[in-house]
Amino acid sequence: MKIIFIGDIYGKTGRDTLKRQLPLLRQRYAPDWVIANGENVTAGNGLSAKHARFIKDCGVDIITTGNHIFSRIDWPDVLQKQDYVLRPHNMIAESAAGSGCRVFNHNGKTLAVINLAGRVFMEAALCPFAVFDRLIASLPVGAPVFVDFHAEATSEKLAFFWHANCRVAAVAATHTHVQTSDERILPGGKTAVITDAGMTGALDGIIGVDRATVVGRFITGYSEKFLCAPGPGKIEGIVVEIGADGFATSIERFRFVEES
Repeated sequence: MKIIFIGDIYGKTGRDTLKRQLPLLRQRYAPDWVIANGENVTAGNGLSAKHARFIKDCGVDIITTGNHIFSRIDWPDVLQKQDYVLRPHNMIAESAAGSGCRVFNHNGKTLAVINLAGRVFMEAALCPFAVFDRLIASLPVGAPVFVDFHAEATSEKLAFFWHANCRVAAVAATHTHVQTSDERILPGGKTAVITDAGMTGALDGIIGVDRATVVGRFITGYSEKFLCAPGPGKIEGIVVEIGADGFATSIERFRFVEES
């Protein structure tokens, strides 16, 4: 089984880049599943139903998210009606709309996906380690498990990797929008990890945002409304191959930059 995971899609530039580049990624890697983080798809802050369908129509099978999924007032409706969209399982009550743990079936292949958020420098959330332990025990035995761990602190991400090692096929950390070069399969030869999968959006912005706005915020201490930076775009992420035992056999990082 082969999985493409695409880093945080930011705003219109990210959406447009995804539409152009995902067919090429599919052609190059021939994945069984495409997963993408979509918490910043709509105006850089949240995910509308319209844009969830857009991402799906581009060829993404499963959309994970993060803390910003809750920024829009329509988030319960999005999560209730689009069952391919996950939210961090540990950020709100389990009785609330949506879920951060689902088992998907496609073309005879089964994949379990878990979406969790970290707590260091983030909004209030239940312990992701404890919630992970409970969720993993509820999944079908033998089903490959892919985790999007949406967190700020590198130390928390690394700690989570080791906690999940040999229990899941892969953990792709997200949130910082800056791709790291530390992709690897941890000792034990089972779990593929990367500290941040990166971002799909403007190459010359600042983590997707118009750079003049962000620079001005650092200089003056306040800012105008964040606007999505224009292209050229880039698309970043990883490709993970999973063996018959449900664990990773390889991980490859990718980064494709469009011409201006």
